[in-house]
Amino acid sequence: MRKKLGVITVGQSPRDDVISEITEFLGEGVEVIQSGALDGMTYEEILNLDTKEDDYILVSRMKDGTEVKFAERHVLPKIQKCIEFLEAQGADVILLICTGVFPDVFKSVKPLLYPQQIIHSVVPKLLKNKELDLIIPKSDQVNQCIKKWSESSSAKLNVAVASPYSQQDQLQEAIEQLKDTSAEIIVMDCIGYTRKMKKKVAESTGKSVVLARTLIARILGEIFNSW
Repeated sequence: MRKKLGVITVGQSPRDDVISEITEFLGEGVEVIQSGALDGMTYEEILNLDTKEDDYILVSRMKDGTEVKFAERHVLPKIQKCIEFLEAQGADVILLICTGVFPDVFKSVKPLLYPQQIIHSVVPKLLKNKELDLIIPKSDQVNQCIKKWSESSSAKLNVAVASPYSQQDQLQEAIEQLKDTSAEIIVMDCIGYTRKMKKKVAESTGKSVVLARTLIARILGEIFNSW
């Protein structure tokens, strides 16, 4: 029987920009089924979602590639519906393709993987000099980023901003900001960053770079290839 991976984006599906870079790690015969928390919503409807000062901010993209930013609380019930849809489609494992922090509110009869939990379990163990570079999409995510990484690591944190969905070359600005820090590792803390972006950061800084999407993909490959 063919194995099935269910994938949830907090934005709109399909996210073939992500899936195309992880399928090679999954092994043969794995079918990917996608669902999006914002599926069916218009850009204007998403823009009208209110944001409060203490909201946890997520950044994703529309089906057409347009960047969107919104408060996490608006998509929590929608994510649960995505889980139920993917379970009904026969998913063996469900992956939430977002590195944000999510409350423990979802119900699933299948294994549900959170990239943030995996990355935060691994990266702090790799730090030699207790300093870490981070690249995140938006400036209004800096404080929440520092908070979540401070809970898993006592490292000094250097945070640079570069949206993976921007038409401008924000990544070069982030590279300039981080290349002279003492950190040996850079985490590209968003599923939206690509392997091409990782290569640019690594070559420009000379540092080791952790890319969220491929780190998770390799773990999924271990799971599927053991069944």
